[in-house]
Amino acid sequence: MTVSAREVLVVVRRESEYLVLHRSPAKGAYWHTVAGRVEPGEEWREAAARELLEETSLAGAELRELTGFDYVRERWEADPGLRVAVRTFLVDAPAGWEPTLDHEHDDARWCTREEAVGLLFWPEPARIVASLA
Repeated sequence: MTVSAREVLVVVRRESEYLVLHRSPAKGAYWHTVAGRVEPGEEWREAAARELLEETSLAGAELRELTGFDYVRERWEADPGLRVAVRTFLVDAPAGWEPTLDHEHDDARWCTREEAVGLLFWPEPARIVASLA
């Protein structure tokens, strides 16, 4: 099956804490990292920076590419069965920085790595966070 969509996932770390965002009920009501689709004509890193700015208001931070994975959307999601390619990035937020959430999220938490892994809904982001030191 060929990839039909592209998305980015951004893990935000502040010292030894990881940011998890709670998607609003209209968006599924689960804990996730910064994430979103790559717009037509947009490069992966550009999409990651845009999503980071839109979802948390963090701008100008260095994005380090981590790994990628593919997944197939669940039957309850929009476009079920769609194969999606994802590239992931890590960004270190400045000490004391706090996110300003957009309309897609209703809560945010700074967690230890283990707490973040336990909260994250999807297994792929949880595995990526678990792999970070």
